[in-house]
Amino acid sequence: MNASVRVLAADHLRTLARDLLAAASVPHDTAAVVAESLVEADLAGHGSHGVRRVKPYLDRIQTGEIVPGAVPEVVSRRGATAVVSGRRGFGQAAARLAAAEAGELAAAHGVGVVAVGECNHVGRLGEYAGTLALRGLAAQIVGNADPTVAPYGGHRRMLGTNPMAWAVPRANGAAVVMDWATAAIAEGKLGLLLAAGSPAPPGVLVDPGGRPSTDPADFYRGGALLPFGGHKGYGLSVLIELVGGLLTGTGTACSPAYDGTFGTVVTAVDIAAFVPLDDYVAQVESFCAALRASGPEVVVPGEPEARTRAERLGKGVPVPAPVWAELGEVAARLGVPWPDTPPGG
Repeated sequence: MNASVRVLAADHLRTLARDLLAAASVPHDTAAVVAESLVEADLAGHGSHGVRRVKPYLDRIQTGEIVPGAVPEVVSRRGATAVVSGRRGFGQAAARLAAAEAGELAAAHGVGVVAVGECNHVGRLGEYAGTLALRGLAAQIVGNADPTVAPYGGHRRMLGTNPMAWAVPRANGAAVVMDWATAAIAEGKLGLLLAAGSPAPPGVLVDPGGRPSTDPADFYRGGALLPFGGHKGYGLSVLIELVGGLLTGTGTACSPAYDGTFGTVVTAVDIAAFVPLDDYVAQVESFCAALRASGPEVVVPGEPEARTRAERLGKGVPVPAPVWAELGEVAARLGVPWPDTPPGG
């Protein structure tokens, strides 16, 4: 194992993350939800949304951007739609409530659409889409965020990374899940590259002067991320601003009215309202098998995460040394016992 990586059992890492959050006045139940979400991201191989987020979340508590004790609630319902307020608490709790509400609405009406306002960073959208898929639903989630991305043809920060996720059920408790930012790279992944001293891929960011760059530090000096796929990613990002930002009251990222949160819209569709669920799942499996048979390198969306999760549940979750050191510093500040060398490290 690389000496720059620590390896922990998922349960151990989840407990450590929960304890750090609880020590910062986050209620135990909320701390457990957030820690579970972060570790699930690490298990899936998406460290950009994993435990490296603990310190930024705690910093946002200090600045008042996250209200640690806030409890999200459904504030209105109309037919197959609902509005959830996150009360500026942790976005993971708000997103879980929204996904559950969307699922209930879909069961009653065939479709459920929930807009989430006053919502902080929710983590991986694919987590919630995948949960809905396991209920026999097709799910789509979009969210807008703080401005970090330049529009196609520009270099100023005008758009969020504006992720979206889709998921549908497969057999045996699996799902096809696709979760991606409309930026060419997620900010969290750029942060991991910076911490590792590694360059960014070409074509994902510009420096403060608008020049192409592969230095992750240029983004944090005031540069901007770029949309993926040129005008295609840009167009998707614009629409996510107009749906995620405006239906939730969050505002578009570059607007003076933007409230600094994460405007999220969750849509759930009851597959059985259209076709028998068993038939649908059987056809999904047939299609996935045909895709994999078309070439030795072909995988279906959701499969890499499922494989990584299974492997890391058995062997442990790797935590990069800079992230481990940062968490240790946070623990020392909060008076939380912290292991010098985690099991397997």
